[in-house]
Amino acid sequence: MGIGLGIFLLVVGAILKFAVADAISGIDLGMIGLILMGAGVLSLILTLILNQQRRHTRHDAVIEHHETGTPRDRY
Repeated sequence: MGIGLGIFLLVVGAILKFAVADAISGIDLGMIGLILMGAGVLSLILTLILNQQRRHTRHDAVIEHHETGTPRDRY
C-alpha cells in the first residue's frame, strides 16, 4: 500500500505542477504539486526502508505444552 500511495502522490503532484494551467486565487497549484511530489518521494523511501528491515527480521515461535490431569497407564 505504501508504494502505491507514494506513486499516487507523485503523479497527482506532477499533474498539478506541470499540467494544470488554471489559477485559483490565494492558492499556488505549482507549490501544492511540489509538496505532493515531495511527500510521494518520502513515502516511497520510507516504504522501501521498512520493507528492507522486515526482510531481515527473524520470527521464532515458542510453543509450550503443559500436561493437565494425571497420567494414565497404557494397556
